[in-house]
Amino acid sequence: MARVRISENGSVPLPQAVRDAHGWKPGAELEIVDGGRGVVLQPVETEQEVPAKKKTLTIEEFLAMRPKYEGPPITDEMIEQAVLEEAKRRWNEKNSR
Repeated sequence: MARVRISENGSVPLPQAVRDAHGWKPGAELEIVDGGRGVVLQPVETEQEVPAKKKTLTIEEFLAMRPKYEGPPITDEMIEQAVLEEAKRRWNEKNSR
C-alpha cells in the first residue's frame, strides 16, 4: 500500500505502480466517487475507449469454436469417479493440517 500527501494546492499524486497497474496514462480522466470514509477513483471512458458491442453467438457458432477432444472415450461414470476422487483428496488434504 502506498501513502501520499495532499499538496498545498490540493493535488494528490498517484504512485507510478498504481497508474501502471490500471493502465492510466497522463491526461487520463478519472471520476472521484465519495464512499463515506473514503473515495474511489474510476476511469471515465471516452468514445474511443468504449469497447464495441460484443456479437452474440448462436449455439452452432459456439460449438464450432470449441476445441475438439481427441482422447479416449470418457463416460459419465468416469467423470463422476474422478470428481469424487478429487473431492476426497482435497478433504484429506484440508483435514490433515
